[in-house]
Amino acid sequence: MEEEKDELAESLGDLFTHVSALVKGELQCLNSLDEDMEVGKLKRKIEKMNLRVADEYKGFGDIASGLRVFVEQLNKKNGGFDEYAKQIDSIDQQVTEFEAVVSMLDKYVSLLESKVQSAYQTPPA
Repeated sequence: MEEEKDELAESLGDLFTHVSALVKGELQCLNSLDEDMEVGKLKRKIEKMNLRVADEYKGFGDIASGLRVFVEQLNKKNGGFDEYAKQIDSIDQQVTEFEAVVSMLDKYVSLLESKVQSAYQTPPA
């Protein structure tokens, strides 16, 4: 009878070990499924975020294209002003030279004026 009890205890121990292993395996599967579900949720969120960012950058691309066209138009218009800018620089140089001549004439006229005044103030000899 003791042999039957030992055999029964051994069988029950094996049964407990196998049921325990089965439960442990089921829990691992559930954990794995939970992780897969979380990864799936995360993946969907990342995909949504990528789509949103792509839409945002598409708008930036349109803006950049518009700015490029605008800059090209400004460059074309600016090219027409180059000749005027050269003329303005030439006029500016001429004005600077003219101011120097006027300054010299002013000094010369001042000198003549002082000579004339001194000649009128000196009694004739």
